[in-house]
Amino acid sequence: MAQTELQPAWLTEPKDNNVLTERIWPQGSTRDADGEVVFAGVPSSDLTAQFGTPLYVVDKEEFERNAVAVRSALTAEAKRIGTDATVYYAGKAFLCTEVVRWVDELGLNIDVASGGELAIALAAGIDPKRIGLHGNNKSAAEIGRAVSAGVGAIVIDSEIEIERIAATAGAQGKIQPVRIRVNTGVHADTHEFLATAREDQKFGIAMDDVPGLVDKIRKHNHLSFLGLHSHIGSQIFETAGFAEAARRLIRLHAELLKSGPVPQLNLGGGFGINYNEGDHAPGVEVMAHAITEAIAVACQSEGVPVPALAFEPGRAIVGRAGVTLYTVGTIKDVNLGDGQVRKYVSVDGGMSDNARTALYQAEYSTRLVSRVSSAKPALVRVVGKHCESGDIVVRHDYLPSDIAIGDTIAVAATGAYCFSLGSNYNFLPRPPVVAVADGKARLIVRGETEADMLARDVGIKKD
Repeated sequence: MAQTELQPAWLTEPKDNNVLTERIWPQGSTRDADGEVVFAGVPSSDLTAQFGTPLYVVDKEEFERNAVAVRSALTAEAKRIGTDATVYYAGKAFLCTEVVRWVDELGLNIDVASGGELAIALAAGIDPKRIGLHGNNKSAAEIGRAVSAGVGAIVIDSEIEIERIAATAGAQGKIQPVRIRVNTGVHADTHEFLATAREDQKFGIAMDDVPGLVDKIRKHNHLSFLGLHSHIGSQIFETAGFAEAARRLIRLHAELLKSGPVPQLNLGGGFGINYNEGDHAPGVEVMAHAITEAIAVACQSEGVPVPALAFEPGRAIVGRAGVTLYTVGTIKDVNLGDGQVRKYVSVDGGMSDNARTALYQAEYSTRLVSRVSSAKPALVRVVGKHCESGDIVVRHDYLPSDIAIGDTIAVAATGAYCFSLGSNYNFLPRPPVVAVADGKARLIVRGETEADMLARDVGIKKD
C-alpha cells in the first residue's frame, strides 16, 4: 500500500495535537487550565455529563458571527454595484425553531425545501413573507400551506408547478410571488453528488425553455413573477462557476425584460467552508465580490439595470458553528503491511448522526477534548458503531497515540447537514442538539430515546 493511500497528501503530522485550528473550529473553542476543551465557555465534560454522547453542539455566537459576516459582505458588494441584496438562510443545512428565531433576529430571510421545514419556520414565528419555498416535487398540500401562509416566494422547478400554484392561489383569492429555477449548465467545482446545475439532473428548467414558461406565469392573474433562481452546487471554493452562471443568467434576464419586469435575481448558495487541514476556503467577501462584479459587468454589457439580488447560504453560516462530541468505545490497530498501521477509534455514534462521510467521502477534523496529551500523534480513522464497513466519521486525521477508552473526542464543522441527514439506522436514537453561549448550555432539540422509536412500532403490545 502506497503512503498516499494511508495518508492523503494534504494531511501532515501535527506539531501539537492539542491545537484547535482557527479556520476549522468555532472561535469560542479554547482549552482551559486543565487542558479540557471549552465551547463558548462551557467545558466539554459539563456537556457530556448533562446531555451524554453523541451530542451535537452549536455555538450560537459563531452562528451569529458567520451570519452577520455573510450578510454584510453580500449587502456591501450589492451596494457597490448599485443594488441591494436579500440573504436567505438555507434551512436544509440545519433547522429547528430556535435557529429560525436567531435568523429572524439577525434580519435574514429563510429558505425551506419541504412542508416540514415550512412548518418549523412558521412555528418559530418568522414573518411568512420572509420565507422562500423550494422543492422539485411540491405536493398540493405543501403548495396550499405556503400560499395560505403568505410565503414571500415559491420557486418553480417544473412547468406543471405553474398551473398548480396558480390554481391554488386563485382558489384562495391571492397573488403568489414566484421565481423560476434555471439550470444554467454551469458545472461547479464540487463533488458529483452535490453538483445541482447540470443538464442531466432533477433540478431546474433548461434555459431555452424559460422564456416560454415565464410567458405562462405572466398570463396568470394570481402569479407574480419575481425573477430567476440558480443554484450551481455546494461546498464550492472557486469563484469562476458563480461568475459564469451570473453571466448566463443576466443574458436571460435581459431577454425577459423585453416583455415585462424582472425585479430580482437569486444566485442561491453553495459557499464552501473548511472541514480539514487541507481546506482553504476563500472568505465570503471574495465570493461576494466576484459574483457581484460579474453581474455588474454583464448588466453593463446587456444594457440593463442591475436587479435586486438574493442569496441562500446555509453551510457558510452554520457549518463551522457546530461540533459533535463522542465517547471512545474501542481502539484497534490494523496492520496494513510494509510497517504501516492505522489506528481505528470507534465511537458511540456514526453514520446515523453524520452521513456525509459515507455519502460524499467527506473529510473531517477531530481532536481529543477531555484532556491534553503529550503523546506522539497517531494516524487514525474514527469509525461509528453501525454494522457497515463504510460507517466512517473521520477518514484521515491524527489523535494522540495514547487515546483511550472513555476519552471524549470532538469532530469539527458538523453544523451543516449532519443533524439534517440523521437517521435511526440500526435503531440508534438521534442525538440531542445543545446551543452554547456565554458559558451556558441550552437544549434546543431533544434527543430521541429507544422508547420514542418503540412508540412508533404498532406491533408492540401496549399494557
